[in-house]
Amino acid sequence: MKISSCNNVNDFRELARKNLPSPIFHYIDGAADDEVTYKRNTAAYDDCFLVPSVLRSVETVDLGTKILGKKISLPFFLSPTALQRLFHHEGEMAVAKAAQKFNTFFGISSLSTIPIEEIKSISSPKIFQLYFHKDKGLTNSMIDKCKSNNIDAIALTVDTITGGNRERDIRTGFTSPPRLTLKSFLSFMFKPKWTLNYIFRKKFDLPFLSDFIKEGTDIKISVSDYFSNMLDQNMSWKDAENIKKKWGGTFCLKGIMSQEDAKKAVDIGADAIMISNHGGRQLDGSRSPFDQLDEIIDAVGGKIDIICDGGIRRGSHILKALSKGANACSGGRLYLYALASGGQVGVTKAIENLKNEVERDMKLMGVTKINQLNRSNLRFK
Repeated sequence: MKISSCNNVNDFRELARKNLPSPIFHYIDGAADDEVTYKRNTAAYDDCFLVPSVLRSVETVDLGTKILGKKISLPFFLSPTALQRLFHHEGEMAVAKAAQKFNTFFGISSLSTIPIEEIKSISSPKIFQLYFHKDKGLTNSMIDKCKSNNIDAIALTVDTITGGNRERDIRTGFTSPPRLTLKSFLSFMFKPKWTLNYIFRKKFDLPFLSDFIKEGTDIKISVSDYFSNMLDQNMSWKDAENIKKKWGGTFCLKGIMSQEDAKKAVDIGADAIMISNHGGRQLDGSRSPFDQLDEIIDAVGGKIDIICDGGIRRGSHILKALSKGANACSGGRLYLYALASGGQVGVTKAIENLKNEVERDMKLMGVTKINQLNRSNLRFK
């Protein structure tokens, strides 16, 4: 299969499986425990149906919206994700350049594999995923770097108080950087293109951490170990409020799932919340973002930007979330499979696929602007 033949997220998933060593693929593809929540994140959309209107003159459609204080040309964006140069040697720059082409937000993680300075010149809006570390000097350093490198918003991740039980990573022996073991040797050997790129291109690094980890970023740890050992499990609402004040810019909480927490986010003055369960990678058995949207929107809709994050595979999924009242949607796997399939070219094709689906489905729904979508468009099983 070629990138040009990838018509949807699932096509890119299969191409990524062919391109990546098993530990790397399953790090992207896997989730916590029995992966019930991961599966529900997408399946939830299948319990909802769209009701189209006709004879509405829909030749010209505007996909633009405003989120996190910025006007973007699409109603969805690329969530911050970690370790992107493990998936393709172009890494975060590939994602940034693809997002720039479509004028939508893209994210950069605390576990980015490139220095934040490299994306400073990218013109599309940028959101930084901040983790709250035990080492407050590390957390403050990240905020300071965001201030000096044209970051438009910070998303404090609040659902990683400890690492989820990601059993696929345990079975494959996934670490960052990759650890070559007898178990994983054959997987890397049978993916020579990936392996040669990893060995001979720019050395793998985690620039945000390199000055604060004694061993440097050569230390091989699982992401679950990073969450459990380096992040502050005493993080509180007061800490979130203090980070907002120190940052001083557009502030988002990523990982909000309850109505009460959404209200608290409004109380501390957050500008946005990402309704997210970390792609099903943390608490298995939690509700999907789409399932949880209604009660959160009923509680705080109109008081704060609400982003539905996760499970999105189709343009119709985006329209369903927007019809419920979300201000925008976002996701990680929706572009990570494409990144693994072909770097910037792959991510560009993935965004274009979703853009075309959203535009086509809006016409079929009989709407020409995002704000014309509402709950009257929906029915449920």
